[in-house]
Amino acid sequence: MNIIYVLIPLSVILMVLAIAFFFWAVRNDQFDDLDTPALDILDEDDEPTVVEKNAPQRHREHRDEEK
Repeated sequence: MNIIYVLIPLSVILMVLAIAFFFWAVRNDQFDDLDTPALDILDEDDEPTVVEKNAPQRHREHRDEEK
């Protein structure tokens, strides 16, 4: 029963900290724009990435060594 005297204040302190961090995040515009970062992955790149011609050969050689 004595543990309840520790757990209740501890839970209240954690709740106050969580609420404080939430209001800090809102005040610092952390929740300002939630949609744009998720849609950025769908945009096409300006330049296509260059793939090395030797890269697939290295993987094949590595597989041959394992056999």
